[in-house]
Amino acid sequence: MAGKTVLITGATSGIGAHTARLLLDRGHRVTVTGRDEGRLKTFLDEAGHPDRLLGMIADAADWEATESAVTRTVEHFGALDAAVANAGFMTGDSVGAGDPTSWAPMVLTNVLGPALLAHAALPHLEATGGRLVLIGSVAGLKNSPGNLYSATKWATTGLAENLRLHATTRRIGVTLVNPGMIDTPFWQGAGAPPFALPPQPIAEAVCHALDQPAGVDLNTMTIRPIGQPV
Repeated sequence: MAGKTVLITGATSGIGAHTARLLLDRGHRVTVTGRDEGRLKTFLDEAGHPDRLLGMIADAADWEATESAVTRTVEHFGALDAAVANAGFMTGDSVGAGDPTSWAPMVLTNVLGPALLAHAALPHLEATGGRLVLIGSVAGLKNSPGNLYSATKWATTGLAENLRLHATTRRIGVTLVNPGMIDTPFWQGAGAPPFALPPQPIAEAVCHALDQPAGVDLNTMTIRPIGQPV
């Protein structure tokens, strides 16, 4: 994967940020998006490689923002070789005992967001024979009581296969990466389990998917830490 252009949503921290840094270290061009201007500026200042890094404020659940991010990436770097639907979050409550007012942003970000990115990016990925990567979760493979976040990731699992069926006839690869428990700010102060993986192995997995040779479609990777029982 020599000198390709990759757009990553929600990439100012956690898995997205580590993936962006790894791609930059390997000589690629990267666009990162995030909703928080301060966190985006901090990431851009710390990541370096200003000639190969573009940052934009964008809400992954907003169509105009997503379309603009894709368009600006192509205008700035000349093409789009891969798009990574990484933006997502968990409210931490349940359908049985939670705050319903907090659910809509999570559902829109986790479910609508990847669909919007696909719609904006697929024409450009078809031009380059590129790849779309969706960051799912083990929670999208295993049910747990009243877990709406899990339901959003089940939706991501289904969307990935829907998109694969659509994209494979257009020479576009689609990969679903399902992380297990990863020690990132995703846990929002609750504290990750002691066996949680750092985000670097997930970033390596994304890069592995993007590095597949022409004609090879790597569809699903599930990456759990040793010690995670479910």
